[in-house]
Amino acid sequence: MSADIHPTAVVSDHAVIGANCTIGPFCMVGPKVVLGDGVWLKSHVVVDGDTHIGDDCTVFSFSVIGEIPQDLKFAGEETQLRIGKRNRIRESVTINTGTAGGGGVTRIGDDCLLMAGCHVAHDAQLGDRIVVVNSVAIAGHCIIEDDVIIGGLSGIHQFVRIGQGAIIGALSMVTNDVLPHGLVMGERAGLEGLNLVGLRRRGVPRDDISALRKAFESLKSGEGTFHARVEALQDTDSAYVKQLVDFVLGETDRSFLIPK
Repeated sequence: MSADIHPTAVVSDHAVIGANCTIGPFCMVGPKVVLGDGVWLKSHVVVDGDTHIGDDCTVFSFSVIGEIPQDLKFAGEETQLRIGKRNRIRESVTINTGTAGGGGVTRIGDDCLLMAGCHVAHDAQLGDRIVVVNSVAIAGHCIIEDDVIIGGLSGIHQFVRIGQGAIIGALSMVTNDVLPHGLVMGERAGLEGLNLVGLRRRGVPRDDISALRKAFESLKSGEGTFHARVEALQDTDSAYVKQLVDFVLGETDRSFLIPK
């Protein structure tokens, strides 16, 4: 009863609207939607499907949240979209629900910023504190870990994983997995080094940064296959190097961008 709903908005009687929500002019909210407390739909926003949006999120004009996947295999099955708290979803962003073949759920964590014109496809899994700059396209089944920044007009190929703290330069086409804390750029993106600025901003200890730099150098110029070089790093005291090793040795459907 405490929600502020504009008279031109169309809100299903079955939708669950949290306290202190604001639903602006010409918005549409479907029957399976759940809005947490303090959600603000600016104007001309469509939220449909089995979609939950967490507390204190703001969705800007002309965004379409929770529509069906852009996947020809989708046959109308019941799938979901789950969005966490305090996210800012800017103008004309599109986020689709999942597919049965991909686990059925698209997820976005907390405290993310999705800038104007971004697309998050079916079954993508985004962590916390991610920044997705204008007009980025994230394809289906991608996994984007915490604290990643994706530069404008970039494309992330389906099934790609991007490790925690990585940064993707603008206009990059990322077709393979990105190591945690990696720095990626290029038309056909390559791994150029470490995201040192991001590591320092997050207060990562100098010893861990040095260990990561040594690990990247070993991956770049060591002997044997890439996986053999990664396995050689398993005996480490650095949690950050261990994170890198676990990422590479984990399950994936893609190969890896290798340090140049």
